[in-house]
Amino acid sequence: MSIQTISGSAQEVRQQIRSNAWRGITSGVAPGHVQANLAILPKDLAFDFLLFCQRNPKPCPLLEVIEPGKVEPVLTSPGADIRTDASGYRIYENGEFTAEVDTIEDYWRDDLVSFLLGCSFSFETAMVDAGIPLRHQQTGNNVAMYITNITTTPAGIFSGPMVVSMRPVKRGQVVRAVQVTSRFPATHGAPIHIGSPLDIGINDISRPDFGDAVEIKDDEEPVFWACGVTPQAVALNCKPPLMITHAPGRMFITDQRDADYAVL
Repeated sequence: MSIQTISGSAQEVRQQIRSNAWRGITSGVAPGHVQANLAILPKDLAFDFLLFCQRNPKPCPLLEVIEPGKVEPVLTSPGADIRTDASGYRIYENGEFTAEVDTIEDYWRDDLVSFLLGCSFSFETAMVDAGIPLRHQQTGNNVAMYITNITTTPAGIFSGPMVVSMRPVKRGQVVRAVQVTSRFPATHGAPIHIGSPLDIGINDISRPDFGDAVEIKDDEEPVFWACGVTPQAVALNCKPPLMITHAPGRMFITDQRDADYAVL
């Protein structure tokens, strides 16, 4: 899936999405703004999922929890609508991926609780500013994401494998990539693995489970970050009756600034 270019502030991009004028991959869109993964669940599962996020802060760093039935993320994006303002959504029912849709208005219920989780797209601006090129942006593709053999810490009904995103980095820039991204723990922080994909259960790096494959050149190492698509792998494993998520690579863009979430 190619990245379509769009410019504007976070609010302007969300308005373009809400009006169905644009619904592309959000890597590089509204640079400098925090992007968020979504997980939306019935109220009776919300506490278990909140506990799951607390126990697994690398793949599921919490930015905001929206109360049951409410659609406005008042802390991160006042005026936004969680049902329409992400550029794509996925529906999981009883452990099955059943639909990918542009809005979730037809699925909305008064008992649904929405979780916004930090996304690694948020630290990509800092990587580019540090002189670390991002091939998926250069080629107009989605980032590559993989289901690993790294197990998450269970909570209630929720358990399953961690998902990671991968970016090829020149060997001479790997240390710098670690330094840059470690400043953003709210959006996954430092990598969790560098080097051999086999060590984390990825048998074929050319076949991502989500997103698009990218070339890894001879002078590069694959670098892996925890990924907010993890709840989707957990949904396939644990089979909740309903989980609504963002479509991988098609995030909810908040009004928050990356710099405000950076640590020294």
